[in-house]
Amino acid sequence: MTVLGSVFGTTAGQAGQTANPWMQTGGRTTQPVGHYDFCKQYKNECNQTSRTEAPLKLTQGLWNKIVQVNAQVNTAIQPRTDMEMWGKEEVWSYPTQFGDCEDYVLLKRRMLINAGFPVNTLLITVVRQSNGEGHAILTVRTDRGDFVLDNLEDSVKNWNQTDYTYLKRQSARHTGQWVDIRNAPQMLMSDIPTSALAN
Repeated sequence: MTVLGSVFGTTAGQAGQTANPWMQTGGRTTQPVGHYDFCKQYKNECNQTSRTEAPLKLTQGLWNKIVQVNAQVNTAIQPRTDMEMWGKEEVWSYPTQFGDCEDYVLLKRRMLINAGFPVNTLLITVVRQSNGEGHAILTVRTDRGDFVLDNLEDSVKNWNQTDYTYLKRQSARHTGQWVDIRNAPQMLMSDIPTSALAN
């Protein structure tokens, strides 16, 4: 397991989106179509509200759990596109053996919630990769910064240590609502297909 101190000793000043260890979010924005359909099936998961946006108080034990869950799901689930699995795009589902990026996110999120993490600190996030492809990751909001769990990366990094363009994420106040990320260019805020990826 990565030692907590060594992780936070390298987050400040890294090249990337910004030196700020926390994402800056703006107003409400459109919900990804795949999440909208997911919410119709799992209504209870998309109507949870939080009175506070307080981040998770990160400890070594919680950090170890985050790293463990990320690696465990990345190892257990084999990448497949929605088209390969379902014959259509944008199907968000809990994977058992195969899945694409948002499926990895959903499973990691559920496992961390079951481990006692507050719902408002585990936010599905949509990004654009450097090759222009859409992608989904899980953001864990902590008092040490926003960290991302990614099926393309076994190590857990602060969001500003990635080369993604951050577009939008779930609201910390309501699991069925989404907010934009302020440093994202406006022209990139439209829905993008995440499940078209092979990853």
